[in-house]
Amino acid sequence: MAWHPEYGQALHLSAHLSTVAGLHASLDAARDVLLAGDPVGLLEAFPDGVRIDDQRVGRVEGRAALEDYCRSSAAWMTERHGTGRLIASTAGTSRVVGEFDLELTEDGRTFVLPVAVVVEPSGLTGSVWVRIYHSQWPLLGHHIVRPPLLAKDPSVRESDVVGDYQRALAAGDAEAIVATFEPDGCFREPAGAVYRVCGTEALSEFFTRFFSAGGGIILEHCTVTEDGVRTALEFNAVRWGGVDLPPQAGVAVYERGTSGRISEARIYDDVEGPVE
Repeated sequence: MAWHPEYGQALHLSAHLSTVAGLHASLDAARDVLLAGDPVGLLEAFPDGVRIDDQRVGRVEGRAALEDYCRSSAAWMTERHGTGRLIASTAGTSRVVGEFDLELTEDGRTFVLPVAVVVEPSGLTGSVWVRIYHSQWPLLGHHIVRPPLLAKDPSVRESDVVGDYQRALAAGDAEAIVATFEPDGCFREPAGAVYRVCGTEALSEFFTRFFSAGGGIILEHCTVTEDGVRTALEFNAVRWGGVDLPPQAGVAVYERGTSGRISEARIYDDVEGPVE
């Protein structure tokens, strides 16, 4: 993937998360220079470091790499007539997760690529870490294993219905996981809206097939970001049914409905399991 100006919104929303004097202004400046495509200004806004981990191009650090990244991003988006739309943002106590739909045209086809951007400013220094997640399937027609960006954190716990969802996911219990959704709730796979399943009956069929490999999906939980409506979980997928996976990084966002159950689960990863 490439940097798109709308991602600056997620960076801007993280301004209130740091207690370092002057960092709010730095984040505002960073948003402005990102929208302007100015990598030098971004480095000046974060003198202690800018780190970007991008699904498509890998890690970006340092002035030369950031300048090249901004140039190639602009060209990549222009070639595909790319436009972006913010879907939701989840602001926690230490990071912000922005969700975006990018409309792209490539080889005569127009499609939407769902992208999640995790922005984590340092609470101690003027640095920032940006982690970008999406599937390669809409772009390439196949998956690419993405190694972990974060280590498992045993202290990470999701609250209420999202915790119930995670326990059912690990156990491979289709009935229990469907019970965590609103009656008209939806599960959207990483490849986009065409792979969106809604309603109790469809979700039951979907998760029954999902767990047909003989067990649940085991995730190492790395970070959790909650705002009362949405919970964003960064994870490493390590097992699906009876099959061990090469650990793969991803993020999932769970949005609650009016009853408190999940109205929408949106996944951003490139995991290829034994059941697709």
